[in-house]
Amino acid sequence: MKYLPIGKDLFTENRKKFTKLLPPKSLAIFHSNDILPTNADGTLPFLQNSDLFHLSGIDQENSILVLCPDFPEPEYREMVFVMETNEHIAVWEGHKYTKEEATETSGVETIHWTHKFEDLLHLLMNEVDHVYLPTNEHRRSGALQAVETQNDRFIHWVKNRYPLHNYNRCAPLMHELRAIKGEREIEMIAEACRITDLGFRRILGFVKPGVTEYEIEAEYIHEFIRNRSRGFAYTPIIASGDNANVLHYIENSRECKDGDMLLMDVGAEYANYAADMTRTIPVNGRFTERQRQVYDAVLKVQREAMKILRPGTTIPEYHKEVGKIMESELIDLGLLDATDVKNQDEKSPLYKKYFMHGTSHHLGIDVHDYGNWYRTIETNMVFTVEPGIYIPDEGIGIRLENDIVIRENGWDDLMGNIPIDPEEIEELMNA
Repeated sequence: MKYLPIGKDLFTENRKKFTKLLPPKSLAIFHSNDILPTNADGTLPFLQNSDLFHLSGIDQENSILVLCPDFPEPEYREMVFVMETNEHIAVWEGHKYTKEEATETSGVETIHWTHKFEDLLHLLMNEVDHVYLPTNEHRRSGALQAVETQNDRFIHWVKNRYPLHNYNRCAPLMHELRAIKGEREIEMIAEACRITDLGFRRILGFVKPGVTEYEIEAEYIHEFIRNRSRGFAYTPIIASGDNANVLHYIENSRECKDGDMLLMDVGAEYANYAADMTRTIPVNGRFTERQRQVYDAVLKVQREAMKILRPGTTIPEYHKEVGKIMESELIDLGLLDATDVKNQDEKSPLYKKYFMHGTSHHLGIDVHDYGNWYRTIETNMVFTVEPGIYIPDEGIGIRLENDIVIRENGWDDLMGNIPIDPEEIEELMNA
């Protein structure tokens, strides 16, 4: 791993919070993600299962975390299973965790090689009534369910072998816990934001008419990796001109033209934690009058949105209030008529023509992190704030996005140092 050690205290505390939610005589089992194939003997880069990482910090394939807090013998209450290495693996793949390193990383004292898992599982199953297993229940997961994971395969196997236990879902518990970040987690997200800032400042001196979107992507990845990031936290959007009106444009192949706006939705990853930033800049370093009008409107909506994203509200309530702010700005821009807005169907608000996505989502280990959509917002939740205005008829698409931590009486803007004021953008681009 490129990142510096996080420290086992975070993961020890996360496990304590999780096991407190389990009923007596429970067992919870988390498997690592698979290494996914491409073609021939190729594979995709490994990315750890976020639940397993949240609870253990173990960042290696073929790993298992087992929690059985009421087991009579203490050594079996927390166990991590990691792959046993050998000379062949060392030569071809490099170093793998020793048992001592797995303990130092996770804080779990009992470490076994994975080939011991089934025998020890049988011992545990004789003493428990409830078995908690993880599934992907993110509200956006949708089509991803077609891909069977290591956890999915284990669910089928264990239910077939031990059919009379009471099986339960880990997902609701993880959604409750992971929505609220510890201060150490916030530090990791802040570091990802700091690296993202370095990348953005790098490209402000690079962008000009004639450069390509993929060259800009390359500038970001260079800066990210040289600062201990694995790279992008998600597939980057580098969208110039009308490409900015495609919300998930990822081709990044067009040449940037004089007079274009350039929308960049990018974020660095650090220690598996994600940053998520969007900035929109003029390719030639100067906003036109109309571009500036739209930019100022988006920036105003973002700043007003931050003021109402507070403890005590819910995301649906918050989005409704942001929609009212957006309506006002779109009327001022001449894109909506005030009378039409007054008479609109509230279930199909007119502002959705120009602002068709949500304003905020949870952020953490996953870019669209865990958290119940209807849960009341609490302190130490981390959200993006990302309004946008998209006008295909004018070739303008502008989105601005910062990551904030909710505090008791306000918020901390983790991207407060990343340039966003239009005058500063122009000054830096023309320095």
